[in-house]
Amino acid sequence: MKSASRRSFIAAAIVTVLVAATTAAAQDVKGKLVLYTSQPERDAAQTVAAFRKAYPNVDVEVFRSGTTEVMGKLAAEFAGGQPKPDVLLIADAASMESLKNDGRLQPYREAKVDGLAAGSFDTDRTYFGSKLITTGIAVNTGAKSRPTSWADLAKPEYKGQIAMPSPLYSGAAAIMLGTMTTRSDLGWKYFEQLKADDAVAVRGNGAVLNAVANGEKAYGVLVDFMAFNAKAKGSPIDFIFPAEGLPAVTEPVAILKTAQNPAAARAFVDFILSDDGQKLAASMGYIPARASVGMPSWYPAGTKINLMPTDIAKVVQSNSANLQRFAEMFGK
Repeated sequence: MKSASRRSFIAAAIVTVLVAATTAAAQDVKGKLVLYTSQPERDAAQTVAAFRKAYPNVDVEVFRSGTTEVMGKLAAEFAGGQPKPDVLLIADAASMESLKNDGRLQPYREAKVDGLAAGSFDTDRTYFGSKLITTGIAVNTGAKSRPTSWADLAKPEYKGQIAMPSPLYSGAAAIMLGTMTTRSDLGWKYFEQLKADDAVAVRGNGAVLNAVANGEKAYGVLVDFMAFNAKAKGSPIDFIFPAEGLPAVTEPVAILKTAQNPAAARAFVDFILSDDGQKLAASMGYIPARASVGMPSWYPAGTKINLMPTDIAKVVQSNSANLQRFAEMFGK
């Protein structure tokens, strides 16, 4: 018993020392951190507040807008030779991959990636996914039949009943397009069939949600959390995880090579990838990149998500051609 008590005492002492060391390290990180993000306003506010609680000596200056505007502002700053942000937190890995290819991102090789979903972070560790936002099939509860796969949506019985987000406006849809068109079981022939069946491409996921929820369309291609949140608020909508798998965006975080406060930028990445940061993502209603911290309240118990593999470098390389072909097929 004495030996067990001694081991418990030593373990408690070690924990106390580690907590004290972590607190001291957080106190050492200070100064101004400039964050550019495309997070929704509520999410951005919660993220900054939680980060500042962990790192109280860091003041955070935020520019928040859609990914397109964030990237446009950043491009103008690069052209002027005065990029302002230390760290980026934006919607999709394609934008980060482009920045990486342009030599704009600072590798953070010491970042803790254990337990993160496969494929959710750059193998060169220049950007790191903070969550998984998957795209599946939304169904109005009054629909006559329920598809179980992407292939089902191309069947004649679904003709004229499908809405999907246009990749010309949605980053998630652009990644979906780049992912699906490389698959032998789907490919461009799948989108040609959807077009032949009078599927319509609308301006973003919000428009898809509205079309399915109000019964204008029985089926929609939609991101997971929007469908489940609408269902929780009483909308007549269900979400289906297609058999072939789901494409996903990861809302990655990255440090710019020109960061003025690299210590604070690394601390921000550490926080986003930490258990506390991942639990915050789950509490906001997103699937965390590290599943071990738990799932959002809407997540169906026992569901196993089958993610479609995405070669993000190929998506970036083919994106312009993909968007042009899609526009010619579905219109702008």
